[in-house]
Amino acid sequence: MSMSAFRRSAQRLSSVNWSATVFKGDPELSAMVAGFRAWTAQADAMAEKYSAPPAPIDFATAKSSVRDVALVDALESMYKSSSPSAITYEWSEEEQAKKAELIKGAEAGLAFNQEMIDDTEKEIALLRTNRLSHDSSPSLMAEVYPDIAEEIEDEIENREWFKDTLNK
Repeated sequence: MSMSAFRRSAQRLSSVNWSATVFKGDPELSAMVAGFRAWTAQADAMAEKYSAPPAPIDFATAKSSVRDVALVDALESMYKSSSPSAITYEWSEEEQAKKAELIKGAEAGLAFNQEMIDDTEKEIALLRTNRLSHDSSPSLMAEVYPDIAEEIEDEIENREWFKDTLNK
C-alpha cells in the first residue's frame, strides 16, 4: 500500500465516531470493532516503525564480542554485496471487487438499520403521545395498538370468546 493510500485510509478511519452507540449495542460487534481498532493501531505503529530505512549494522561491535571473527567478516561481506529488491504488495482487481461488494452489502445493511431506527423512533414518539390509562377509549387503544385491535376483531368474528384463557 502506498503512503498516499495509507494516509487516505487513516483519514477515513479518523472521521469515524468509534464511541457511537451503534458500535456498543451488540457484544459481538463491539468485540469486532475493538479488534479492528487494535489492528489499525498496530498497522499505524508498524508503518511508523518501518517507514525509515533500517539503521546500519555495527559489525565492529559484533567482531569484538564473538570468538569467530571470520564468521562476522563473511556476514559483513555478504551484507555489503547484497542488494535485495524492495517487496511491494499489489492489491489485485479481484480482491478489490470482493471488498467493494462487501462494502456495498454493509452500506445496504446500514441503510436498512437506519430505516428501522427511524421507524422505531416514530413508534416511540406515538406511544409517548398516546399513553394509555384507565380512562383511554377502545378506539384510542386500537389506534395505538393496531395489531392487537385486529386480533381482537378476528376473535370476535370467529367467536373465539375464551381463546386466551387458561382453561380451554
